Amino acid sequence: MSTVATFAQSNQRQQEETMSTILFDRAVFGPVKSRRLGISLGINLLPENGKVCSFDCLYCECGYTRGAEPSGKLSTLPTRAEVERKLEATLKQMAARGERPDVITFAGNGEPTLNPQFANIIEDTVELRDRLAPEARVCVLTNATRLGDESVVKALSMTDEAILKIDSGLEETIMRMDRPAPGYSLRSVVEQIKKEKARLGDALTIQTMFASWTDGQGEYDNSREADVAPWLDIVREIAPPRVMIYTIDRETPLKTMAKTPREVLDKIADRAREIVDEVTVSY
Repeated sequence: MSTVATFAQSNQRQQEETMSTILFDRAVFGPVKSRRLGISLGINLLPENGKVCSFDCLYCECGYTRGAEPSGKLSTLPTRAEVERKLEATLKQMAARGERPDVITFAGNGEPTLNPQFANIIEDTVELRDRLAPEARVCVLTNATRLGDESVVKALSMTDEAILKIDSGLEETIMRMDRPAPGYSLRSVVEQIKKEKARLGDALTIQTMFASWTDGQGEYDNSREADVAPWLDIVREIAPPRVMIYTIDRETPLKTMAKTPREVLDKIADRAREIVDEVTVSY
């Protein structure tokens, strides 16, 4: 069974909550207005009819990680040729309308680095960007679990922003909030980021979602000091060029999730700025 199929089927447990799932039904979508990135032209490297991810975040706009939505067989992954053709056509159409994206963002229905052609697609995207939209940045939103793959690191090093997720300084909180596939280790992820820091260069960005929630096991809030203090230690240890912090903005699979207040985010950001020069906050 492929890695993608394994992750798509790894979380079939019954969920108690439902939501209006946002799935991207094409390989190239948008442009959309992003709180963090500006006018973003999105690229989805996962199936159009379901989410495939090695995380199962409580806050993900694509819903829980359980394969095809609402049920049935997952569609095929977009191919390198398909993404190149559709991206080129879209960039040309935008140019004809006098529009330019601020960013070309790899996100979509799950973890983009799980697509076996990820590295080649990044190469094609950078070439198309340079030719048709030279002012646009190429960004990848990733949970950072694939940095052990040489081709993934090489591809990320070609981007303008490799946005790596670390949602807490406590692995226990990440296990509750992000619910990674078996084998996840926060320490291993941190060490891998440090190992590849020089190659990622100025593209390296740490991204963190802050929120509170309740479930059948208790009340949680990753903006509490118990989570923030070790998170700041990790930021200090990695010393990335930039940090992005944000809170929920859309409907979440777990209905009890709540935004972290602006004043709390600002205090966390101020502490992060003592370590990192560039810290952005999205409320």
